Amino acid sequence: MLHLIKYRFICTLRDRTSMFWAMAFPLILATLFFFAFSNIGKNKLDTIPVALVQSTESEAGDAFGEFLKEMAEDDSKIIKVEELSEKKALDRLKTRKVYGIYYAQETPALTVASEGIEESVLQSLLDSYNRNADMMRSVAQEKPEGIGAAAEAIADYRNLVKETSINGKEVNGVLQYFLALIAMACLYGCFLGFTTSIELQANQSDLAIRRSITPTHRLKLVFVDLIVTFAVHFVNLMILLAYLKYVLKLDLGENMGGTVLVCAVGGLIGVAMGIFIGSCGNRKEGVKIGIMLAVSMVCSFLAGLMMAQMKNVVEQYCPILNRINPAALISDALYCMSIYDNPARYARDLITLIAMAAAFTVGAFLMMRRERYDSI
Repeated sequence: MLHLIKYRFICTLRDRTSMFWAMAFPLILATLFFFAFSNIGKNKLDTIPVALVQSTESEAGDAFGEFLKEMAEDDSKIIKVEELSEKKALDRLKTRKVYGIYYAQETPALTVASEGIEESVLQSLLDSYNRNADMMRSVAQEKPEGIGAAAEAIADYRNLVKETSINGKEVNGVLQYFLALIAMACLYGCFLGFTTSIELQANQSDLAIRRSITPTHRLKLVFVDLIVTFAVHFVNLMILLAYLKYVLKLDLGENMGGTVLVCAVGGLIGVAMGIFIGSCGNRKEGVKIGIMLAVSMVCSFLAGLMMAQMKNVVEQYCPILNRINPAALISDALYCMSIYDNPARYARDLITLIAMAAAFTVGAFLMMRRERYDSI
């Protein structure tokens, strides 16, 4: 038994092509994803410089000017206000030193030189002020006794809504790509499993011919190859997890034990799938590789590897696919660990993956067991 494990381990490590796809390719793709998505969600709008022109001496104009100055001193620092004469303000606007000119007058106004994000923000700020001012005038006319409460409500409006997320954890849309990448890496264990299956079939390789004439039971050979190949692939996945967490600094959640368990089960189904596809029929090796690659990539695509929302689209129109797609099950279980705590859903995903891995393994053994050779 030990010598079977030893030589299977050596053969697996020497298979450079399979090791590249199972270990190196996910690391390369993770690096490319990191550089492509690292700035998404981090771009914040800079403070917008504006000019304030005090057109007339009026109570409404003074109130608007005070409002703008308070906004400039607010923690959000949306705008930076500079009080100027109208001539200087227009010169600054032409040279793009300011994005807009606010006129503090009886009816506050805004002048901009172009259309853009900054100009839209300034217009929204003015519209918000005008709506609040109209409301205050209505309250003063209809219910003067409530003017104080209305003023306090408007002053504290920023604190009325607080942005939060599930379980207090940040929902990061970019993370879905990396979870789908981990799922793809798990399925890429099929390359290792495929090589194993080829080396168990005498009509596929010279090494398999020598192994077929040994007295060792076929089930024992399949079991040893599955265990060794899985162990090698599990190490590959741990290297990928360590790279994502400690080098790329991705937040994969606090329950790393649960994440490792998902990767272990995912790696097992990847290897089992490769052995199963390699055992199907007497087709040429290139045809089987094409089938294996197509299956793994389609599963990864539907799990959100190329488009993060694809998994949600499938859930909406054909949810059964997400229940039988191993990549979707792996990414869903990982999402349970990193974003929200749902033990029932997590357990369902793992049980389904284990059942699928067992089915692939048994199916591969049954197909290999039926094979007989007229001459070896």
